[in-house]
Amino acid sequence: MAIENKRKADDSALVPVNKKSKNEVAVKNKNNSVIQAAPARTSNLFAPIMLLEGHEGEIFTVEFHPEGQYLASSGFDRKIFIWSVYGECENISVMTGHTGAITELHFTPDGSNIFTSSTDNTLGLWDIVTAQRIKKYKGHTTFVNCVQGARRGPQLMCSGGDDGTVKIWDTRKKQCSSTMKTVYQTTAVSFSDTAEQVFSGGIDNDIKVWDIRKNEVLYNLRGHTDTVTGLSLSTDGSYVLSNSMDNTLRIWDVRPYAPMERCVKIFTGHQHNFEKNLLRCSWSPDGTKITGGSADRFVYVWDTTSRRIIYKLPGHNGSVNDVKFHPNEPVVVSGASDKQIYMGEID
Repeated sequence: MAIENKRKADDSALVPVNKKSKNEVAVKNKNNSVIQAAPARTSNLFAPIMLLEGHEGEIFTVEFHPEGQYLASSGFDRKIFIWSVYGECENISVMTGHTGAITELHFTPDGSNIFTSSTDNTLGLWDIVTAQRIKKYKGHTTFVNCVQGARRGPQLMCSGGDDGTVKIWDTRKKQCSSTMKTVYQTTAVSFSDTAEQVFSGGIDNDIKVWDIRKNEVLYNLRGHTDTVTGLSLSTDGSYVLSNSMDNTLRIWDVRPYAPMERCVKIFTGHQHNFEKNLLRCSWSPDGTKITGGSADRFVYVWDTTSRRIIYKLPGHNGSVNDVKFHPNEPVVVSGASDKQIYMGEID
């Protein structure tokens, strides 16, 4: 006897019914039959993974615009590319002017300009709207490895180079406003939240915390056993993240009156190799995740609380030199030595 009106099995049935979760999207083939349930989209990107191509050399540095609509990238080919984050990720403009590889770039807090450091011994300030270099800063005597802008207050930037100096610049003036001398090459710099201090890392493995007004080292952050290649300040300004050739990322408590042992967490999994690239690192806007460049061609994302690797993303065919989080969406962008940029969504 055929039972015409079967009653629906509920969750308490002996053979439970697999209900499709709300965040799954069915993928269908030509015959309209379901192949698999694709994970739901978490961002407004055109596709879950976007590949951006156009650079003619290794990409050393990438960053999202503070408002998240655009993306800047640069590297060995001496060109600064501005890309649209949404839609087909078109290349909006290309800026040229440096005569050496661009080692690092950052947007100013208002997003109207870009700072760059280069192996042509100079720094640049670029206008995004006109796609022109507004200023060229001379003062370093050899390669400039890193640059970082202040988050608030006057337009300050700090830079570090192979000449063993950390320089502070007022972007409105041509000459640097102060120079702090170190014994060894400086490979990474960052301002404190109030821009009263500068953090610098170099090939002596230590992170120095400088008082800008006194031009002297307040204290050293010791723990890394190889060159520090990247520094990043957390959104709330309390912690500094460092990437080092000893294959660790470390989080340091840089608040005043913090205990003597300022290294609060150590993360492992990523790798540096013989290429000795300056692999950078960064925080997610809410501080719950960190990411760092890795020479093993993977993009790593760690959970800051549990220290676990939550993403190990493949795709690149060369050393991943820089990874950044989108300011408002669960998206990461990575630039690598394979001349490619990947933008992908995470949960």
